[in-house]
Amino acid sequence: MAVHISDYKGKRIHLIGIGGTSMNALAMMLKNLGYEVTGSDRGESLFTQPLRDMGIEISIGQKAENVRGADLVAYSAAIKPENPERVEAKRLNIPEMERSVLLGQLSEHYETVIGVAGCHGKTTMTSMIAKIAIDANLDPTVHLGGFADFLGGGTALGKSGLFVTEACEYVDSYLTLHPTIEIISNIDNDHLDYFKTEENIYRSFEKYAALLPDDGLLIAGYDDEKVRKLAADSGKRTITFGITGGDYTARDIAAGHDGITRFTVAKNGEPLVKVALSMPGEHNVLNAIASFAACHQLGVSPKAIADSLADYKLTRRRFEYYGDMNGAKVYHDFAHHPSEIAACLQGARSVCDGKLYAVLQCNSYTRAKTLFTGDMSCMKQADCAIVPNIYPGRETDDGTVHARDIVRSIQASGIEAIYLPTFEDIKVWLKRNLKAGDMVVTMGSGDVYQQTKIFLR
Repeated sequence: MAVHISDYKGKRIHLIGIGGTSMNALAMMLKNLGYEVTGSDRGESLFTQPLRDMGIEISIGQKAENVRGADLVAYSAAIKPENPERVEAKRLNIPEMERSVLLGQLSEHYETVIGVAGCHGKTTMTSMIAKIAIDANLDPTVHLGGFADFLGGGTALGKSGLFVTEACEYVDSYLTLHPTIEIISNIDNDHLDYFKTEENIYRSFEKYAALLPDDGLLIAGYDDEKVRKLAADSGKRTITFGITGGDYTARDIAAGHDGITRFTVAKNGEPLVKVALSMPGEHNVLNAIASFAACHQLGVSPKAIADSLADYKLTRRRFEYYGDMNGAKVYHDFAHHPSEIAACLQGARSVCDGKLYAVLQCNSYTRAKTLFTGDMSCMKQADCAIVPNIYPGRETDDGTVHARDIVRSIQASGIEAIYLPTFEDIKVWLKRNLKAGDMVVTMGSGDVYQQTKIFLR
């Protein structure tokens, strides 16, 4: 018998891994919708105390007794079947539900569901839309895969029928959603550990587009050839956005050395409003145009959207300023794919006075082999690339690839690069070489952000 969250209203839902970025948001949504919620995690996180403040009981340490008395157990993909709480749930015949299924079922509660998809930029676009919608008093519920300061986390609990959520393609998790408006910004060769081929990635996005109802709306990235083709073949009502073309476009883009990017938004060739973003990079202009299109379609005025975007700050781990070293500014960015790295470093270069040093921590051996041992021209804006040991992520080192291989690929692309095994080594090297006016950008989806904070102490 299929399990559905609506059958457990008022009952106890236990979330394993509740301190995670997505799971904490789901816990808050469940609590807001009238469910009894408990949870557990291996340690404290940014999100655990806000959950307790809502009256949610959290156990630190995952033990069999934590699930006893629960009516339903939800878990993230990182929680394996041998987890003691899942083992106990199975022994007690407590129904279980994976995170993406829970998110999809919760989305059924809302009349308008905006699912923000694409291999790059999801968190930024989702948070931009969330801010615009909140400022316009649309009272949305928001599920964000990151930490936005204006939300105090990754969640907003609204009372309207509007739900804004990231729609993540990894392991096809977005196929559980019930979107009425979709953004598909780009399709790239990411998550090849799961998809294996670019063709499989494309087919996955086709399935996602097919989820739209007959009266739904697809907001498609014009600058991405694959997305243009998908939109044309989908049969869905479509509007497009882009820099090179589209229904909503950015004109007269000017990157200021003050870090502010200014441009004019036009619709069908007619100027609507001028926008000033307090962040560098054309990729962020694209994110803003997509968000503009979505909110304009919801009825928000161009001026109101521009005012919100002018006040918008990137979510944490997106070109986030961490501190200074020897008078050089140190930033961290979540960029972990060549396309993201190129965009991040292009933005950094536009505001860097001196030398630009890029620290790239590759997350997973599969990613190293498939993305970082060929053409590495994505690093071309850096004066020097620094590569530490590969962060294993979910994988085990089989000895077939090493960080030195990444360094050789960067060097073969005509860019200075060095291998420094640990972040302590990197700290010593930077202390010896950085000068005032230089910039360091550390990049990756592993523990590089934590390591960056440590080496700045």
